Amino acid sequence: MKTLIIYDSQFGNTEKIAQAIGSAFGDEARVVRPTEVKLDELKNVNLLIVGSPTQGGRPTPALQKFLDDIPSDGLKGIKVATFDTRFLLKDQNFALRMLMKTIGYAADKIIKILVAKGGQQVMPPEGFIVKGKEGPLAEGEMERADEWTKLIKI
Repeated sequence: MKTLIIYDSQFGNTEKIAQAIGSAFGDEARVVRPTEVKLDELKNVNLLIVGSPTQGGRPTPALQKFLDDIPSDGLKGIKVATFDTRFLLKDQNFALRMLMKTIGYAADKIIKILVAKGGQQVMPPEGFIVKGKEGPLAEGEMERADEWTKLIKI
């Protein structure tokens, strides 16, 4: 199975998760930023995993542009999964919790786009927790990324 992991990262936390997922897949996976992949490469992929930090409930602008550029049927026959990095809801103040519930998370929006473009969703979107705007990742999140990857491989 050829696996492509496309991610964007602002402070390095999402990149760490993407690299952990790629390592779990071994030599069959390629881990790249959206600016490092050409749309033609999607034709040779069996599994596409896309991740982004959550910024205002959405993926980063660079990742959003890549998603927008995928043709309407460009993911037909390709299995897809998504992840993001985000704050833990229960650790936020009331106003931020309400905002987060209202605007949602990047992974949820990404999976909708991938499915609309023909992708076959194989896992619910996953969120990995960061302790602050710049991180670091919460304890155990790298291990959780490895476990999540094992579920995708089933």
